[in-house]
Amino acid sequence: MKNKITIALLIVLLLPLILTSGRVQADEKEINFGYVQWPGVTVKTEVVAQIAERLGYQTKLISGSQSIVFKGMDTGDLDVFLGNWLPTMKIQFEKYQAKGSVQNVRINLAEVAYRTAVPKYVYQAGVKSLSDLDKYADKFDQRIYGIEPGNEGNLIIQQAIDNNKYNLKDWTLQASSTAGMLSAVKRAINNQEWIAFNGWKPHYMNLLFEIKYLDDPEHIWGEGESVHTVIRTGFAEENPNFYKFLEQFKVTADIQNHWINSYKREGKSPDQVAKEWLAANPDLVSSCLKGVKTTSGQPAQEILKSN
Repeated sequence: MKNKITIALLIVLLLPLILTSGRVQADEKEINFGYVQWPGVTVKTEVVAQIAERLGYQTKLISGSQSIVFKGMDTGDLDVFLGNWLPTMKIQFEKYQAKGSVQNVRINLAEVAYRTAVPKYVYQAGVKSLSDLDKYADKFDQRIYGIEPGNEGNLIIQQAIDNNKYNLKDWTLQASSTAGMLSAVKRAINNQEWIAFNGWKPHYMNLLFEIKYLDDPEHIWGEGESVHTVIRTGFAEENPNFYKFLEQFKVTADIQNHWINSYKREGKSPDQVAKEWLAANPDLVSSCLKGVKTTSGQPAQEILKSN
């Protein structure tokens, strides 16, 4: 009899722990988003975070370089990253993918480009490929402008220099920031000077400047560029409901161009850009919420349309 009572008491005491350990059955209520401070990724993260909050989740948005973001996912401090630009981020991503700590969910943005660019007048003068750069080395001061240190695009150019791809062994990568690089581009274009830099689209630089992207016959930048949603391993099992939303969430290059323009050119905050876009596009948002529920169990499509 004593043994039966002891077993019963153990069951009573352990039952709450058994129930709360069934994390597959109910989503965790806090989601930590990591993002790099690229305008499109910044606004996209704000949009998804605001959707999560309307569904009843608590959110945190934490910015850092891509190396910091991937490391944060590896340690479990970050859950979701919406800006995994492949193949340009493959060095950082594949390191943790091979370790088993991160995984792609889906492509959330197609029709993108990240590679070396020049002003249109430089392109028309004969620089149409990376293989043309060294022919005009003096005009470029043997320099390619990049963005923040540690960025994948910078690593790609530095590796090309180190390995003498396209005869770039005597060239220099000028690391800076997005703002610093674009200031250099603006100054060069205003003076009709020659400059080569890490360009990408979607981005408002394509609206501000007439630029051309150079051919890359040796494929140092890779092929088939697209932006993916990444989660830390285990997140899908702990958050099946929100994971379903992430499986369905995607945007177009045109949508992201407008986000970036509103944020960086019109000076609106990412929070304001996200709020205005969500209010103006209820049907598009609803299409990403099929079968998704709020944390209280209500159909998400109905809740967001009513807000």
